Amino acid sequence: MGLIVSLIVGGIAGWLAGKIMKGEGYGLIVDIIVGIVGGWIGSFVLGLVGVGSNGSIIGNIIVSLVGALILIWLLHKISK
Repeated sequence: MGLIVSLIVGGIAGWLAGKIMKGEGYGLIVDIIVGIVGGWIGSFVLGLVGVGSNGSIIGNIIVSLVGALILIWLLHKISK
């Protein structure tokens, strides 16, 4: 069940990040990957400042979204 939830949360967070950063998603698979990697980044960065997701789905989506936004921003900076 945890894998399915991770894929769903990653997909939602990656899609939202794609919408915010460039106006559209990146496709289902890339959205999921961006969201999952974003979850790791978001957990690390927000953990440094003492913020967590409290284990809720909405909290996990927000943390993953923050991390995905950071990831996309970094990738845009590197590719320029």
